[in-house]
Amino acid sequence: MHKEKKRILIFIDWFLPGYKAGGPVRSMANMIEQFSEEYHFLVVTRNTDYMETKPYELTADQWVEGPFDSEVYYFSKEGLSFKNMKRLIAETNFDVAYVNGIYSWRFSILPLFFLKRNKIIVGVRGMLARSAINVKSTKKKVFLNLAKVFGLYKSVVFHATNEQEKRDTRAVFGEVPVAVAPNLPRKVLPAPKEISKEKGTLRLVSMARIAPEKNTLFALEALKKYTGGGEIVYDLYGQIYNETYWRDCKAVIDTLPANIHVEYHGLVESDKVAEVIGDYHFLFLPSRGENFGHVILESFTACRPVLISDQTPWRELEKENCGYDLPLEESLFADKIGKMAELDEDEWRKRCNAAGEKAQVFCNDERNLEAYVRLLGE
Repeated sequence: MHKEKKRILIFIDWFLPGYKAGGPVRSMANMIEQFSEEYHFLVVTRNTDYMETKPYELTADQWVEGPFDSEVYYFSKEGLSFKNMKRLIAETNFDVAYVNGIYSWRFSILPLFFLKRNKIIVGVRGMLARSAINVKSTKKKVFLNLAKVFGLYKSVVFHATNEQEKRDTRAVFGEVPVAVAPNLPRKVLPAPKEISKEKGTLRLVSMARIAPEKNTLFALEALKKYTGGGEIVYDLYGQIYNETYWRDCKAVIDTLPANIHVEYHGLVESDKVAEVIGDYHFLFLPSRGENFGHVILESFTACRPVLISDQTPWRELEKENCGYDLPLEESLFADKIGKMAELDEDEWRKRCNAAGEKAQVFCNDERNLEAYVRLLGE
């Protein structure tokens, strides 16, 4: 007789087929894909993508078949109410609730009022890091103080993806239960693309929101500081949600020398990210902070080295010959770009092979899967 699968009820603002919200969507999709045979996942989300008003072409306000044998309840704008969320939770049979994030009223806070009878996990998603709290800090600090006063998180287990995130969580809430389980990769890795690399050329790509936290402007300023020769391409993919910031970026782009070419190419669907990265020599993402950095792992799975900041969990990459993680100083990045441009095909391919090995080691680490079994329960 087969043991009945444990049922995991997930709350998340945006989910597949959406992809514009980036990391959290990918984190949940990968977890569901990896564990679809062990658990039955039920996802509660919106019926629109991030920053979109047009609904998906699917049935809203009822359970429908989702990816990887899951079920998904896509709330319409009209259906997403206090009353309907309470009703949905009361009528749904589940064993564990997983709440994504901290600050979303509809999908991070509201469910906690009704999830009293089951184990509750709250995925921190980098939102308790000091750098994250400092964005719109007054509102966030008021909310966090009220959450402590009223015991909103009294009965939850927090999910951190690394030890720093665990420390960040306890810096805010004290000695609360925190389980550490790193984000998971896709179950099936893409086949790497074969492209060439000539000495004196460099194709860089960014796969991230055009936003201050992703440091797009910093990346462009670093390119501006590069005074060497050769042909440098830097292609940007991602959501623009701050037009003022994008105007600042374009102002720098307009001042770049003739041998540095920067273009914006819009959005890439999440299942095509690694494929597109494979058209370039390096991922270039000097972000201000990542609690994980799915796109960095996507780059490694595409066998592409990375040029990133030292504000992510991916550190000491130069020792492993799969990239560089640098302090946020423009001149350091400019200097490294020059060295990367001078790599010949053989030198660059060694770094590609090392990046692929880095992905394989991470993706095949059974300890990561075991951490989720401890988190979700047998």
